[in-house]
Amino acid sequence: MSLRKGENASLVMRPVTLSVSVRGLAVDVSALLLGADGKVRDDDDLVFYNHPVQDGVTIAGTSVTADLARVPVAVDRVVVAVSADPLQPGAVFTRAPHLSVGQEGAPALSFTAPDFTSGETVVVVAELYRRGNAWKVRAVGQGYATGLAGLATDYGVDVEVDPPAASAASLTPGAVRPTVDLQKVERQAPALLVPARQAGQVLTDRGIASRRAAVYLILDHDWHMEEMYESFAVQAFAERVLALSANLDDDGTVPVIFSSKDEPFLEEIRLDNYRGRIGQLHTQIDWGWGNVAAAMRRAVGHYQDSGAADPAFIVTQVGDEPWDKAEIRSLLQNTASLGVFWLFVGFGRGKLAFYKNLNASASATFTNVSFYDAGKNPGAVPGERFYASLVDAFAAWIRSLA
Repeated sequence: MSLRKGENASLVMRPVTLSVSVRGLAVDVSALLLGADGKVRDDDDLVFYNHPVQDGVTIAGTSVTADLARVPVAVDRVVVAVSADPLQPGAVFTRAPHLSVGQEGAPALSFTAPDFTSGETVVVVAELYRRGNAWKVRAVGQGYATGLAGLATDYGVDVEVDPPAASAASLTPGAVRPTVDLQKVERQAPALLVPARQAGQVLTDRGIASRRAAVYLILDHDWHMEEMYESFAVQAFAERVLALSANLDDDGTVPVIFSSKDEPFLEEIRLDNYRGRIGQLHTQIDWGWGNVAAAMRRAVGHYQDSGAADPAFIVTQVGDEPWDKAEIRSLLQNTASLGVFWLFVGFGRGKLAFYKNLNASASATFTNVSFYDAGKNPGAVPGERFYASLVDAFAAWIRSLA
């Protein structure tokens, strides 16, 4: 049986082996044992070639075997990842890993994600997860450019790595240093330090490193986005927005509004709670036809109630055409004088023509609106290119306010 990305299958309470193969690239396979909070219990929950056995989970070459009956009840998920061999500098995934899942008493399963094209160095291929007293396997296929160390740190592992090459530029004599002190990021969310530096460099290059803004995030919770949540694409996107916010608004907090049905759900993601946060929040909301206009009104109301003196930068993720187009246009016009900038970021599988064409007509141009099509896997877009696409139009707008 072949699984598609995001699909799952039931397992029996016996050992299950997940074997990974990649053509043309030397790789390492690892597993992370996660609690219900989406984090490891301690550093021993990273199972890899230097620590190949932990609580019923074993690594052997490019295979992971989990004896499901022996996995402690405190372990809610086992994430299986494949990373490019660190002894091959510059090695990245081009062809996607192929996964085979074998278990006595259950049909054989396989999964091959779409190929990767954006410099991914690590791929979460699958996860084993509990459902009541049973276990299931889900095909994930999510690529990242952070390497195994960055991925492990996201899940709470304290990994000792050399300072990233990206940080060396800030120590070079004559280089422009970021205006915002990122010590809070380094202390509370070290895995976000590299993207925060990338965002800071882009802001510096656009001449707005000293400008401040209240960053908001609106997420589409329409039913067609389910795969994007399950594959962690939305979580990865939110983390990158949080890293940008650390440069524009250093309180380390981004209000997050989920667009679903009539009543938008508002919470927040912070430097000290971001790991697995989107997954924890979105399960509290039913799927439905996203009400983008209602979510936009909620964001504007929160911004006005906060009494913030700085402009608002509202990043609005959209996955399909809205049904409330006239209301959205009205909101964009009415907020132009309030110091609010709207960036619509499209990713998903729906149609996005409405957002792409907001500024297509010379007679109906919105000076405080931009659109960025991030594709189906925004987490795979290299950092500086991603942040340039996010802030280019915002930078021109905020400079015009001076």
